[in-house]
Amino acid sequence: MNRHAAREKAFQLLFQLDMHDHDTRPEPEENDPFLRTLVEGVRNSREEIDTTISQHLENWSFTRIASVEKTILRIATYEIKFLEDIPQNVSINEAIELANRYGDEKSGKFINGVLAKIIA
Repeated sequence: MNRHAAREKAFQLLFQLDMHDHDTRPEPEENDPFLRTLVEGVRNSREEIDTTISQHLENWSFTRIASVEKTILRIATYEIKFLEDIPQNVSINEAIELANRYGDEKSGKFINGVLAKIIA
């Protein structure tokens, strides 16, 4: 599985976890190390990630963010804060692609704006 596919699968798993508020792990046939790193990293650092996102929102509260955008922001923020081998612009571009695919027409711009503030 390439990293783009792993990010997309991580998004799906973490979104499901957020929506159903139960423990979701990748199935054994999805034993990709990068996928596991993203899912477990976001799950284990969720409080710190959510705090970082909240601190970089302007005129917006964290609780108002839709689950799609929240999940994408969590993955990208985790990559930016904890995975030094991934260039920040790659994390942002991948997040925008996910937002454009799964969010509405404004999701990509919103994600880009928040992540730009996080890396500033």
